[in-house]
Amino acid sequence: MDSFAEELFTESKVEYDLPDAEIEYFPKFFSRKNSLFFLPQLLDTIKWKQNTIKMYGKENPVPRLEAWYGDPEKSYAYSGIRMEPTPWTDELQEIKRSIEAKVAISFNSVLINYYRDGQDRVAWHSDDEKELGQNPVIGSVSFGAERIFKLRHKKYKTNNLKQSVMLGNGSFLLMKGATQHHWVHEIPRTAKLIGPRINLTFRVIK
Repeated sequence: MDSFAEELFTESKVEYDLPDAEIEYFPKFFSRKNSLFFLPQLLDTIKWKQNTIKMYGKENPVPRLEAWYGDPEKSYAYSGIRMEPTPWTDELQEIKRSIEAKVAISFNSVLINYYRDGQDRVAWHSDDEKELGQNPVIGSVSFGAERIFKLRHKKYKTNNLKQSVMLGNGSFLLMKGATQHHWVHEIPRTAKLIGPRINLTFRVIK
């Protein structure tokens, strides 16, 4: 790509005033040009996998495709699914360097989700697995179709302790501090006819 760094738009930032959370949102972190470049590149080059999850004694396909990339030996497990890292691709390294330059954090792994249409989703959860350590930092990058990201406080479930963020093409959402201890989040299904979306959640495996 030509002059990748010059195509970044990081001046727009939203900070959410939520208790027990530190969340920043950059709606146009990557330009439209670069977002349109990365979406098909990732679709073609990432080694996607259809994982299964056991619920109520029955194996069910995870309602999205997944991939785990990262430094050697930085494996990850959630809900009984264990993933070993695939080496970084050039595109993933480029995306990683871009967000690291903004937040001054060195990520060593990334969970990539491919939402094929509006029926693909992720249920309520926190990114609080033991491999992520205390107060995990999660850097979430989205390319493709816009999807709503919902947050809900684990203890106080009143309306003022809920938050929704529309994650657009080229956006970057940063969650840090005690967020994962006190909040859960989801990407719900939608009946709207929408295109594919790729979400990359960069992490630090301890």
